[in-house]
Parts: sequence; structure tokens; C-alpha cells
Amino acid sequence: MKKFTFFTKLFFGINSLFAIALLLSYYAGNVSPHSFWPIAFLGLALPYLFVVNILFTLGWMLAGNKRLLLSLIVLILGYQSLPKIIQFNAVGKISASAIKIMSHNVRLFDLYLWQDDRSARNEIFKVIREENSDILCLQEFYFSEDQTYEFKTLDSLLTYPGNKFVHDEYSYIKGPNKWGIATFSRYPIVGKGRVPFEDGDHNICIYTDIKTPTETIRVYNFHLASIRLESVDYKTIDDVYANSFSSYLGNEQLLINKLKGAFQRRAEQVAKIKESIERSPYKVVLSGDMNDTPTSFAYHELSDSLTDSFIEAGRGIGQTYIGKFPSFRIDYILHDASFTTERYETLPQKLSDHHPITAHINLGE
Repeated sequence: MKKFTFFTKLFFGINSLFAIALLLSYYAGNVSPHSFWPIAFLGLALPYLFVVNILFTLGWMLAGNKRLLLSLIVLILGYQSLPKIIQFNAVGKISASAIKIMSHNVRLFDLYLWQDDRSARNEIFKVIREENSDILCLQEFYFSEDQTYEFKTLDSLLTYPGNKFVHDEYSYIKGPNKWGIATFSRYPIVGKGRVPFEDGDHNICIYTDIKTPTETIRVYNFHLASIRLESVDYKTIDDVYANSFSSYLGNEQLLINKLKGAFQRRAEQVAKIKESIERSPYKVVLSGDMNDTPTSFAYHELSDSLTDSFIEAGRGIGQTYIGKFPSFRIDYILHDASFTTERYETLPQKLSDHHPITAHINLGE
């Protein structure tokens, strides 16, 4: 009996640690990583912590033990976090006045053949053509002006009916080759600008004023700081999943430092974007690769006064990143609260390390 009591107390102690961790993870989005960066890691782990606490609750329930109340109460306290992670909206009807926005990190159109499939870049173009969006936001856009080279991406996309106008800017140019971001529009572009970022990581955010049939809106297209994982980092992640840590924890520390740096850079970048939004003469739509999850500080800051299209009309968990880490929703379409998302989709294609996303948004009368 004493042995049983000891293990019961030990089990409850472990349960308590996970319950506290989950409780703290709910507030990760409210805390700047510059103020207390460790809490950002708890935000990243929120879905896993939620599942673990569900398992603890079920375990105590099966044992007929009132200790189930600890995790149960913490789970109930976090109900507001769930809509950011999973949705069960019905497939909405699309009105004739809704505009379709597509966002996709195209990973340089597979310039370096990461997909190990030479048809990948043509398939990306095929999806863009078939979706026929009114506004198309591409991150990690690549274009070459070399007449002997095959990457005439800008020229090709401008031949599509929905891509009559373009706003493209670049964070890195080498000779005729350009790396950056691009926003295409079916409707006239009446203004262009760029949100200045201070770091030199080739991250970029542009805004494009587009005259739609109902009103002029400002569309932000962004690609925020990534973790910039290398092969050694992916090996470390695999080792952690396999409970096999390096003897001196050097690789783990390196990975943690990269994550910390990325959290902090994104906090600085979203502050710049928010300043720009506050000065906008038009209602806004934000679209792009945030490189952060819905429980993050970056997401909290950008979505604070805007509507998340996934929450309003999405289904499932909406995973957009296809790589190992973080394998969550990190691409977003956010918009002014007066607009309405009638349909949101995460497209199934795996032509880069991101799924394309689309939203049909009604701007109102």
C-alpha cells in the first residue's frame, strides 16, 4: 500500500508540472520574448501539453481518483486557445462579391531542387493558375532576368488572367538574379511600400494598395524571421524525439539559441508592421509566412485587432508547414474585423515546405 501511495504521489507530482506548464503556455503569446524568452518555448509546446494533460485526466478518471480535477480545470481554463489550433467550421458559401486571396511560400520555386522532383516548379505554376486568385501573395519569390535561364517566373505569372498587376521587391540581388517577395493582383495597384526591417536575414514585408470593385484595401505580404535550421539541427530534433541527447548538450543549446533569436527577431518585425498598419489610410489584409505558431507572441500581436481567416472559416488543424519543426500552422491570412471570411482552405499540395492557403473574403458593401 505504501508503494502504491509513493507512486501515486510521484505520478501526481509529474502531473502537476505538466499542468503548470500548460497553464503558462496559455499566456506565452502575451509575453514578449525580449522580456522572458523561455515562455515562448511553452507556447510552441502548447498542443503537446494539452494532449498530455488530457491523458492525465483520463488516467485519474479510470483510477477513480479526484486528482483528475487538476488537469481538468487547467484544460477548461485554456478553452480559448483551442480555436487557434483546431476548427470545425462548415464549408461556407461564396458570394459573388467576395475576393479570393492566396498565399504561398514557394521556396524559390524549388530553385535548388529540394523536392528532388524537376516537375515541382511547374506544378506550383499549375496550382496558381488553377486557383485563379484575385490577389496572390508569394513569399521566397525568385526571379532571374538572365535570358538564357529558365526562371522567368515574374514574366510567366503576369500572363495569367488574375495577375494583371504586380508589386515585387527583393531583399537580395546578385547580378540578374533576385530573391524576395511578390504580390499579384487582378485589380489596379494604386500604391506601394515596404516595411523596413533592421536585421539582415533577408526577411521582408511589403504593402500594396489595391483598388477592388468595392473599396481600396492595403494588403501586407510578409515573410518573418525563420529559425534557419541546418542539417545538424534536424539531427538534434530527431535525437530529442528518440530520447537520445548529445553527451554535452552542445547541439541542443545551439538549437535553443537559434529558436530564442528567431522569437526575438519576429517580435521586432511585428512591431514595425503594427506601426505601419496604424498609419494605413485603408482597411488591411495581412498575408504571409509568419514562421510562428498561433500561440506565439508574433501571432498575438498581429492578430490582436484583426480577424484570423482560419478561425472564422477553416477546418481541422490547418497545418501549413510540411517540415519537421515546427510542424504547425505558420502561414496566415488576417483581415480587418469589418470583413468576413466566407471560405478558408489549406490546399493539400506539397510542392514546397509550405502548403498554399486561400481565403474568400467579403469586404462588405
